[in-house]
Amino acid sequence: MNIQSEDIKKFNYLVKETDALYHEYALSCNITDSVAEILYVISSIGEGCSQRDICRLSGSSKQTINSAIKKMEREGMLNLRPGHGRINTIYLTERGKNLAEEKIAPLIKMENEVLDSWSDKDRKELLRLTERYLVELRQKIDEKS
Repeated sequence: MNIQSEDIKKFNYLVKETDALYHEYALSCNITDSVAEILYVISSIGEGCSQRDICRLSGSSKQTINSAIKKMEREGMLNLRPGHGRINTIYLTERGKNLAEEKIAPLIKMENEVLDSWSDKDRKELLRLTERYLVELRQKIDEKS
């Protein structure tokens, strides 16, 4: 039984291919996807973020991020510091900062170059329609729950 429209097949394919591209990039850098995601989020929003921030912004599960953070801490890439209440905040060590600068900064630069090469109208349209899809799909899923 084939119940997916051609448009949703294409959309899902593009999402999966984008995910695969980030996976391939992490492999080419000799780091795991989880390490790449953590370094990416910290590079984007700054140090002092929480595990919850990383989960929310990366889309990865709490268990996956928690395991990766513990491993990165053991390997001297980051430190956990007490935050508000039971929340620990995450700070990169020199080793972690160097890794982020060497591996993640070039990726972010490439992302910016791609979108900067588009017209302002095209960038805004991509973001508008992607957000609309997310909001409407979330509403449908919430209605079903």
